[in-house]
Amino acid sequence: MRSYSILDTLPESDYDNITKIAAEICGTPISLISLIDDKRQWFKSHHGLDATETPKEYAFCGHAINTPNDVFIVQDARKDERFHDNPLVTGDPHVIFYAGVPLVSEAGLPLGTLCVIDHKPNLLSQSQISSLSALSNQVINLLELRKSKQQLERTIMELEEKNEGLERFAVVAAHDLKTPLINISSLAQLFQNQYKDILDSEGLEMLEMIIGSSGNLIGLIDGLLQYSKSESLLREGKSDIELQMLRTDLEGLFNYDHQLKLVLKSDLTQIKAHKTALHQILINLITNAIKYHDKETVEIELGVSESDTHFLFYVKDNGPGIETIHQERIFKIFEKLAATDKFGVRGNGIGLATVKKIVEKLGGAIRVESDLGKGAKFIFSLEK
Repeated sequence: MRSYSILDTLPESDYDNITKIAAEICGTPISLISLIDDKRQWFKSHHGLDATETPKEYAFCGHAINTPNDVFIVQDARKDERFHDNPLVTGDPHVIFYAGVPLVSEAGLPLGTLCVIDHKPNLLSQSQISSLSALSNQVINLLELRKSKQQLERTIMELEEKNEGLERFAVVAAHDLKTPLINISSLAQLFQNQYKDILDSEGLEMLEMIIGSSGNLIGLIDGLLQYSKSESLLREGKSDIELQMLRTDLEGLFNYDHQLKLVLKSDLTQIKAHKTALHQILINLITNAIKYHDKETVEIELGVSESDTHFLFYVKDNGPGIETIHQERIFKIFEKLAATDKFGVRGNGIGLATVKKIVEKLGGAIRVESDLGKGAKFIFSLEK
């Protein structure tokens, strides 16, 4: 019983509707969902009765659960040796007729009953007994659903705690790994500047390799850190985002060292979304467009519209495009289409995987449409 965490909970309409229907079908003034613990029977629902519990030793339910596969019926408790002197029979609520269907868990354990009670002798038809049994199954379904929901909530909480621990570890590990790499890269650059006239071509080539490899590793660590922290972006609540301000911020972010023309196409002026997450998505997509562009000026069109349930976005560039056979694999982590970008920097294959992860966590989807030589159009949605 404890695993259901049901005892002493507040009334719920799902259970109350069942007892109301049971009473109407069986033509009785009282119907109860009765659950048994060590010392009492407690009523999760009590149609036609003010009491919420009675002592276990007086419970008709305690007898009913001894035959979990049968409907327990007492036509006239005054004439039954087991109940004739029961305080619930001789006094309020004057239980004369009782019919109870045992509530048996999926594990085969009796939990209580769904019962109907009358103040006079009564008898149920086979149809009424079948209906009462069917309703008892619905009570069990509700109880098992409650148990599964609580187990799921506990699992989610445990996973969230573990994710937070992993995020903290990732930040510390990234710092501990990056620090020596930055030192190595800085020393190699210093060595290169000071001794470039002394070192032969092979020595200079080795220094270039050290600097390049260090930079690639630092980029990989940053990418993995960004990927691992993408979950934390979702904890931020939604806020109002002015689309023109968003366009200005993005263009300003990249225009300091790139020729970028960013055009906004939208009938909307404002949306409500996870601001940091949306920024991260758009920054990744625009960064990719710049890194693999083959023209002097990067032209990007940002489209925003809406459906009843989602905000719809697209980021379209005038770059070289992506072959059809590669359009699905680019969203997989560590997948790279080119050895280096136009700046000669090796990619790590994490950026688009991070975008896909964030989009899907926000209830959306992402895909790309592209023809070689005609640019690429990334289309994604975010749940409102």
